[in-house]
Amino acid sequence: MTLTLKSDAAYALLVPTSMGVRLTPENAQPFHAGERFLMQVTSAETNVASISSLLGLPVKVLTALVEDSPVARMIRDDLAGRRMDVEATLVPQGDPWGYRHQFNLADSGLGIRGPRVHNDRAGEVGRTLDVEDFDLERIFGSEGVQMMHLSGLIAALSPETSRFCVELARAAQRHGTRISFDLNHRASFWEGREAELREQFAEISSLADVLIGNEEDFQLCLGVEGPEAGGANLASELDGFKGMIERTKSAFPNVSVFATTLREVVHANLHRWGAIVAEGERWHVVEPREISVLDRIGGGDSFVGGMLYAILRGWERETWVQFGWATGALATTFLTDYVNVADEDQVWSAWKGNARVKR
Repeated sequence: MTLTLKSDAAYALLVPTSMGVRLTPENAQPFHAGERFLMQVTSAETNVASISSLLGLPVKVLTALVEDSPVARMIRDDLAGRRMDVEATLVPQGDPWGYRHQFNLADSGLGIRGPRVHNDRAGEVGRTLDVEDFDLERIFGSEGVQMMHLSGLIAALSPETSRFCVELARAAQRHGTRISFDLNHRASFWEGREAELREQFAEISSLADVLIGNEEDFQLCLGVEGPEAGGANLASELDGFKGMIERTKSAFPNVSVFATTLREVVHANLHRWGAIVAEGERWHVVEPREISVLDRIGGGDSFVGGMLYAILRGWERETWVQFGWATGALATTFLTDYVNVADEDQVWSAWKGNARVKR
């Protein structure tokens, strides 16, 4: 099964996002003991999009930036370096207690010490994303987009961003743009808004062509009965996931592709990494394989980014999970939250387990 994509679109991939920065201590230290920090631009959605943009496909980012902010300038320059076009609303900071970009305070962990992540989202400018600030007819009609990737992180960030994502999905479907939706449930985002968000997530899922998430995501976001996360072994986990996907297909018949990753943590720097993609009646499974981990953040996003790149390139369906597995594995070898991939050959070498020097 191949998803039919618009042939005359200006952009291969579109992602709406709330941009922020991540602070990571040097030398794999825990955050509270750090003295020197790496500061990088980050968001889950641009982690996904980076693979396509760095490998030559046209990508567009929709976001909100704080006007005249040096952090906003850093974000623009960083995304330009990743070859992404940015369309952003500019929001005045207001007083010193006004809007700003989120801070992600995260260490990488080491050995038996797992990584810890603290999100400081007070005053986050991305929560103001409003559908009225973007010309959706121009973006999806005149310019054209082959695929849009939405994340449940943005869809649940605020009432404004929830409406924003629903309207984006409606416009994309109206103009023949394919939709990828990573459910990405976050309990703190859903607190007090469960009924409202369940309805909005269900509508987006009903319009989606690609649906991504783990067992908990499908159950908590969509109310689909499923197994407990973390089965005893791959066979039981796969059987549970298959049953859940069959039930999801009945509820959301428009979805063509389902995907999830499998991760077993041996210690902070050694994981067993696998993935599942279901398209139509076919299942493609990568059984967990050992990977060395420098920093785990962004591995799941990069799996999605690699899979979407393979779909956008029109490759054979069995390669979707392979390329996604490899880009996800490669992401854990970078200190950035995204995989700064050199070329397709680097990804396929990772898939084949070929780590030999290339001269």
